[in-house]
Amino acid sequence: MNISAPFIRYPIGTFLLAVGLLLLGTLAYVSLPVASLPSVDLPIINVRASLPGASPETVAATVAAPLERRLGSIPGVTGLTSTSTLGSTNISVQFDLSRSINGAAQDVQSAINAAQADLPGNLPNAPHLRKINPSAFPILILALTSKTLSPSKLYDVADTVIAQRIAQVRGVSDVSVTGAEQPAIRVDLQPSRLASMGLGLDVVRQAIVHANVASPLGSFNGHSQHLGIATNDALRSVADYDNIPIKDANGTVVRLSDIADVSNGTRDRLQTGSYDGKKAVLLIIHQSSGANVVQTVERIKALLPNLDRWIPSGVKVSTFSDRTTTIHASVNDLQFTLMASIALVMLVVMVFLRRGVPTIAAGITVPLSLAGTAMLMWLCGFSLDNLSLMALTISVGFVVDDAIVMIENVYRNLEAGMRPMRAAFAGAKQIGFTVVSISISLIAAFSPLVLMGGIAGRLLREFSLTLVFAIAVSAVVSLTVTPMICSRFIRRAPRRGETRLDRVMEPFFDRLDRAYSASLRQVIGHRWLMLGITGLALVGMVALFVHLPKSFLPEGDADLLIGVTQGAPDASFERMVDLQHKIDQIVRADPAVQHIGDSVGSSGRGGSNAARMFISLKPTDQRKATAQQVIARLRPKLAEVKDARTFLIAIQALPTGVHHSDKGNYQFTLWSPDLALLGQWTPKILAALKKSPALTDVSTDRDEGGPQVNLHIDRDQAARLHVSAAAIDSALNDAFSQRQISTMYTESNQYKVVLGVQAGLQRTVADVHRLYVSATDGSQVPLSAVTTTSIGSAPLSVAHDGQFPSVTYSYNLAPDIASGTAKQDIQAALANLHPPAELHIDQGSGNPASTGNELLLIGAALLSVYLVLGILYESLIHPITIISTLPSAGLGAVLALYVTGTALSLMPVIGIVLLIGIVKKNGIMLVDFALEGERMRGLTPEIAILEAARERFRPITMTTMAAVLGAVPLIIASGPGSELRQPLGITIVGGLIVSQILTIYTTPVIYLVMDRLRWRRLPQTAS
Repeated sequence: MNISAPFIRYPIGTFLLAVGLLLLGTLAYVSLPVASLPSVDLPIINVRASLPGASPETVAATVAAPLERRLGSIPGVTGLTSTSTLGSTNISVQFDLSRSINGAAQDVQSAINAAQADLPGNLPNAPHLRKINPSAFPILILALTSKTLSPSKLYDVADTVIAQRIAQVRGVSDVSVTGAEQPAIRVDLQPSRLASMGLGLDVVRQAIVHANVASPLGSFNGHSQHLGIATNDALRSVADYDNIPIKDANGTVVRLSDIADVSNGTRDRLQTGSYDGKKAVLLIIHQSSGANVVQTVERIKALLPNLDRWIPSGVKVSTFSDRTTTIHASVNDLQFTLMASIALVMLVVMVFLRRGVPTIAAGITVPLSLAGTAMLMWLCGFSLDNLSLMALTISVGFVVDDAIVMIENVYRNLEAGMRPMRAAFAGAKQIGFTVVSISISLIAAFSPLVLMGGIAGRLLREFSLTLVFAIAVSAVVSLTVTPMICSRFIRRAPRRGETRLDRVMEPFFDRLDRAYSASLRQVIGHRWLMLGITGLALVGMVALFVHLPKSFLPEGDADLLIGVTQGAPDASFERMVDLQHKIDQIVRADPAVQHIGDSVGSSGRGGSNAARMFISLKPTDQRKATAQQVIARLRPKLAEVKDARTFLIAIQALPTGVHHSDKGNYQFTLWSPDLALLGQWTPKILAALKKSPALTDVSTDRDEGGPQVNLHIDRDQAARLHVSAAAIDSALNDAFSQRQISTMYTESNQYKVVLGVQAGLQRTVADVHRLYVSATDGSQVPLSAVTTTSIGSAPLSVAHDGQFPSVTYSYNLAPDIASGTAKQDIQAALANLHPPAELHIDQGSGNPASTGNELLLIGAALLSVYLVLGILYESLIHPITIISTLPSAGLGAVLALYVTGTALSLMPVIGIVLLIGIVKKNGIMLVDFALEGERMRGLTPEIAILEAARERFRPITMTTMAAVLGAVPLIIASGPGSELRQPLGITIVGGLIVSQILTIYTTPVIYLVMDRLRWRRLPQTAS
């Protein structure tokens, strides 16, 4: 059967099919969405709950723990962590990759509802969930500034108007507002006046609560008229609250203004933020699961000009950070790399073929294959990203191989005296099986990548399927369009020295052919030597593979840095603001920094002694340093700031799970049911890790205990004075926790009424003694009469992992250190400490050091290729001959990595799998030709393999050169995303060069050895 025959007979139909494929592919390519990496959204739900004023330990025990018990029982949960700080807790629930984020959200909401009975009754709001990965980096950050409005008014505008409308944009999952707080009515009590009037804090609180109500009142319904009922029960202004009557003393009404300062303020006064040194509010926008980043940001930007009609004049909305800038730059750079690869591959084809028609016949395979691949990518919902464009670039190097083999076979028939049409029919029939076997075995090599699970599998699925599409389409084009062009436009075999290029290149190729043939005859006489070289190549490959430093993915450049400033455990809010101001000045002075924004206070992650900042870098074409280099040069400058440690990380497109920290790109977790043991070993392990030269920015999420005032209740004395413990707690809550006691309703929003003592009376321990507590008989008892004070310590944050107390260690890598090396150092440091069995160490909780199964993946690819070749050739011997080309390719790949100092990450492993598919083509071409000589012409195995090697030497060299030059642009590219591409290019080029040098000698020798083994076994089988 000749697959190509109908297409050769009907050239117009074949031509029109090719044109249609090209048009559809071009349209599909233009329609493909743009992204940084394939969408790998982890199904993570974030649950947040607040208990204002409560200590981290109280929040962890009373709020986080009941929620964790319910959330931990949901099927499919693979990770559960929580961080409890002053007044709030954040719980992250990670599900199996197969779970739908919407179904997981329903289960989480059901768990929250079931936990309500176990939660404190004084939560201001019910716990709420968000379908957002808390470790995901924002796609867009906007900054709101104004010369006329206060930060609280800006926050109100952002929260009420802008955030709501942006949240409605398709693809947006969450809009966080930070840098200030919502406006509120603040009631700052004066304890001395309260005491002089015999008033307790609880009396004032109840008076305010009862004075501000908004209840349904009903209506009058007469025979002919309906009347609604309204009262002035709701309070709307400071003046309304000033006039609230608190007590009637002998006809004299004590009003709230007599005992408190009532003012317009904020719900939490311990929050602030800035943008380039100006007071500002930041809007941090995250994408929803599966949404395309570029399209989502474009929709948001289209919305921004329309916001002017909803926001007050004088509010300026600035784009602080736009993640799509780097994505567009990376994709544009890769498209240029793709064009360069096409040009280089066509140059190779032109040099070897030196004729217009065969060059066009081979070259047309490239656009048609890419067009068909783009069409299949569009049908599968893929995107143009770093990995899929890399796959297209790499495919350019070998999609021409099938066409070259086809053209070369047609020329051999022309030289044998056939007419062009007959030569095309015969050539297509002779080579059809070879093309099919090459393509199917190449697809088989990529099957383990397609079937890989986990995050790595999700990342590589588009890459591997794009390669599979390119291989399949190129095979179809080579069996249809290529022989049609040969049959219609090639009239005769080329004559020697016909063109000037022939006269320059042909003598060179002739000398190369003769030198190869002569050397191959010498080599075949030393078969065991060549077998030894093959064995040494295999041993060398494995040895270097094990020796190379490991990592998961190379750290790429970024345009956004995220930082955490950690102050001393006793750092106050004002102190943190001053420290952050100094740090901002240092960062803004760096020439690579474009914008900087920060958030100080409880809106930032971490404890009360932490601040968070975002640093937007200039575009890559406007700065010389990468993000990692900027961090490296800022690190010593920031270390000079006393009483604070600053941690900076560059955002990466790689998704991370619930174990994440803004203090470092890499983490591992230590957990134990014994909290005391965990606290005892945490500083020991931290000290050991800081000694490792491979690590930098080592820290934990468990701060040193912050100072705490412990009030010890004298219960006997309290009983004698009729004071309950509940009254003491209530008085402290009213005075110091910014207690939200009432709600003021307006047409567009709701604002809280916050109770507390004056800010100046919340600074020292002595301020506690100014309070009075209400006794059951109505008298006011000094708090100092029933309590004594002492200074202790308490954690500023409490972390849980899987419902157990935990500590997460964060770190970054020292320069030129791979993550696998750092992981080995950590394991060695922990082993030297000999921690007890009750301490559990989870090193897989952060970014992995490597895929973990590199050799297994390569072995699976080899097995797949062997099985397919065995089926195609109906032989157990010939597939071994073909895949014997792989040790030399693997040696060349790892040797190139070693020489260039490149870590063995996921990209080089992919490159080795690619080499398995590319290099075995050489073996297939040799074995096919030799078997044909044995079967059709009765040649001996030695003569057949010598003739095959001589005839296939030039096509093998040509296809190898095309693949090498197709990968060269990946190495020399220096634009955004080049950190991903360079290791892949180095692997492919190194493997192809070494394999070309060795396999043209080792494969013929192994063919003869295998043939001898086959004939030895035949008599045994016959007997």
